[in-house]
Amino acid sequence: MCERGRKSTAMSNPFAHIVEALDPNIPDHKFYNLSKLGDPRYDRLPFSIRVLLESAVRNCDGFLVKRSDVESILNWKQTQTQSVEVPFRPARVILQDFTGVPAVVDFAAMRDAVKKLGGDPEKINPVCPADLVIDHSIQVDFNRKNRERFEFLKVFCPPCKTCSLTQAFHKGHTLYNTHGPLSIIAITISCIKPTSLHKLLILIPAPVPQWGSKAFQNMRIIPPGSGIVHQVNLEYLARVVFDQNGYYYPDSLVGTDSHTTMIDGLGVLGWGVGGIEAEAVMLGQPISMVLPEVIGYRLQGTPNKFITSTDIVLTVTKHLRQVGVVGKFVEFFGPGVAQLSIADRATIANMCPEYGATAAFFPVDHISLQYLEQTGRDSEKLDYITRYLKAVAMFRDYSNSSQDPDFTQVHELDLSTVVPCCSGPKRPQDRVAVSDMKTDFEACLAAKQGFKGFQVTPELYHVKVPFQYNDKEYSLSHGSVVIAAITSCTNTSNPSVMLGAGLLAKKAIEAGLSMKPYIKTSLSPGSGVVTYYLKESGVMDYLFQLGFEVVGYGCMTCIGNSGPLPEPVVEAITQGDLVAAGILSGNRNFEGRVHPNTRANYLASPPLVIAYAIAGTVRIDFDTEPIGECPQTNVFLRDIWPTREEIQAVERQFVIPAMFKEVYEKIEKVNERWNALNAPSDKLYTWDPKSTYIKSPPFFDGLTKELQTPKSITNAYVLLNFGDSVTTDHISPAGNIARTSPAARYLTSRGLNPRDFNSYGSRRGNDAVMARGTFANIRLFNKFLNKQAPRTLHLPSDETLDVFDAAERYQQAGLPLMILAGKEYGSGSSRDWAAKGPFLLGIKAVLAESYERIHRSNLVGMGVIPLEYLAGDTADSLGLTGRERYTVVIPEPLTPRMIVDIKLDTGKTFQVRMRFDTDVELTYFHNGGILNYMIRKMSEN
Repeated sequence: MCERGRKSTAMSNPFAHIVEALDPNIPDHKFYNLSKLGDPRYDRLPFSIRVLLESAVRNCDGFLVKRSDVESILNWKQTQTQSVEVPFRPARVILQDFTGVPAVVDFAAMRDAVKKLGGDPEKINPVCPADLVIDHSIQVDFNRKNRERFEFLKVFCPPCKTCSLTQAFHKGHTLYNTHGPLSIIAITISCIKPTSLHKLLILIPAPVPQWGSKAFQNMRIIPPGSGIVHQVNLEYLARVVFDQNGYYYPDSLVGTDSHTTMIDGLGVLGWGVGGIEAEAVMLGQPISMVLPEVIGYRLQGTPNKFITSTDIVLTVTKHLRQVGVVGKFVEFFGPGVAQLSIADRATIANMCPEYGATAAFFPVDHISLQYLEQTGRDSEKLDYITRYLKAVAMFRDYSNSSQDPDFTQVHELDLSTVVPCCSGPKRPQDRVAVSDMKTDFEACLAAKQGFKGFQVTPELYHVKVPFQYNDKEYSLSHGSVVIAAITSCTNTSNPSVMLGAGLLAKKAIEAGLSMKPYIKTSLSPGSGVVTYYLKESGVMDYLFQLGFEVVGYGCMTCIGNSGPLPEPVVEAITQGDLVAAGILSGNRNFEGRVHPNTRANYLASPPLVIAYAIAGTVRIDFDTEPIGECPQTNVFLRDIWPTREEIQAVERQFVIPAMFKEVYEKIEKVNERWNALNAPSDKLYTWDPKSTYIKSPPFFDGLTKELQTPKSITNAYVLLNFGDSVTTDHISPAGNIARTSPAARYLTSRGLNPRDFNSYGSRRGNDAVMARGTFANIRLFNKFLNKQAPRTLHLPSDETLDVFDAAERYQQAGLPLMILAGKEYGSGSSRDWAAKGPFLLGIKAVLAESYERIHRSNLVGMGVIPLEYLAGDTADSLGLTGRERYTVVIPEPLTPRMIVDIKLDTGKTFQVRMRFDTDVELTYFHNGGILNYMIRKMSEN
């Protein structure tokens, strides 16, 4: 557990007097009874803040957690607006492989560094329980009857009558072992027949997490093929209440994925942090956080029978974006909450990063307990969960308004006003009612290039480009759907929308509808349970007939692993410069993320994904235009759309506890080939110099025990000059490695063919690849060039170069670098490489109008200074072109949120705020980053 031994802590804890047994008949199982504090302020605290308070009370040792911290949290009503810093010790950490594998690589490098400084390398070991779920490293290379890459598949499956998971593991290992210690970690391949459905998943270096599970205590690996991290967390990993070392306490966590907040829907407080910060938590360091404001969000009313949870969350996302909840907690209350299932609540909590909050909390109620029972938790756990939460006043009755706590502000949503909707074409907060989709898309075609504009000339609005596919002729135009993916943690964990999609598919097939064969369709369920109930309810066959068969378990298209489109489709899009569309049941649709050839991407519920795939275009008004034509009649969407009542009836019959028990009882052992993979078990990792996947990172090169005084940044050049909403997708791409990119040139120099490049996500353990992939997104808009390209201007020579090549030139000349940016810099997915990459490029500071919370934390963790314009200032208002040279004056001593001077070589001086928000962050900065701090700490005798 994150907390140190309970017995010794309780002895020195000033709140030991409120410790008591939950059940007098079990005296050795105790809890800190917060109700015994005798403080009336406790009953007025938001339920989410009560979780923070319990952690502080239980861990109060006078050192890392002080009595004054407890008082600050109890006094939340006054301290919430005072930027008061408090420590928080979450009960556990959860990781996915995109961030988890780099974390294990960092730990391996940290062990080496501690040994070099004369310390015990085994001190680098998770103190806090950590689960690493392998789910992000999966790509849709094959779907439906796509045979275009069959010759490549034969490399994995030489003349054999059937292909199996076992054979795929074996062939993947023998084929790729020449490039380093790696194996295919997950694959789903059906038999090779004329109607075969091949799904090839990408590779990651399996021995790294395998080594971590052996070398480290408190680290559990959930193998590939199990499900998406957040659904596995919801259905299996979540405790709700911990029973450990003789103490009961609330389950809580941080995770290395933005959408860790999904677990808030079950009443478990959790949120995403940077991978760097999570590593420190795993090593026993509490999170230092500013006590947040809590926005109460009151739900009332009952949703229309045709409304899905996706429609609700997209409505909430747009509303809360307008309210402004960045850096705050949102806590849901009101009678409308009781109308929502846990899956519905989890969907709303999942998209918390999209509306900008830190957490989106639904306190535990009777529906939470019903969910725990439905997902196979045993009665003994349910009993102590209920008794504990009621004893500490953390059990919620949403119909009882007397339980409503104090909030910073209250906002409301009447669920009866929600209408079917999508979000796009470039941001998740840009909600569009389905009834307005056609007109909105056509307006986007005409609008100036931007979040809602493509700037297509009027004479090209209705252009059609013919092409041949499988010996038949088709045509594409603006708005044509080329990717339709039922994917992502947001929706595939929700039985109502998944069964709704299945029932829609059933009705569509029965009505004689089909979809174009060139559309890349895929279904990636959140867990094996989803596949189970889709099959048992009889709808899987209909999904299959439409082209939505299971391609594996993972994020896939939502994370950018959509795989290749058919070449004729790509050629047609390119020839006509078309704004082709992707439609996905995901949570992120930033430009360039889903696929390079889909400039418009819309988030939608799984049933709507199918609907737009059948229609073949987003330029359709479902109210007035048929979704498809049949021999006898036109079919409208309303004719085949299932109601909530229909869906709920199927859900009650087929989503049962036995399914969850059967799937999760064998989750850690079911993947026999994964378990059989060889991995070293030494205390120190044995780096393979031949590997292009795993490489010892240079973060700790030259690290000494002595602190170096921070120096001013002198005469820095601006490497990149950005506008608003530069996302972590722009900074650290997760898709395929372009053949002309710096990363491709590096891999080619190591003897790899383009076929073997794999993706950036799979190579996150190799800094040489990731540094070259930093700012390599083709949709990167750099003001220096005034166009989209992964390039920049090398100012001393006035040459246009790839970003990495320009940064390398600056570094070779010993010149420091900065970035200029607008609002919401670093929004999007939690990616530690979005901070590690710029650090390796030599970037010393970023100057922006505002930051996404996790990315700012990651920059701090890597020792990169986040600077923020003062209120009212922007690059434009200050007359900054980015061609100046910047000197950032760093005074001593530093204080949190300090205002510092920037001097330009033009003679101009202006002031900015240094966004080190806490004393702890300043400590990290003085150490050169959080990992350097932990190494020095662990090297002490």
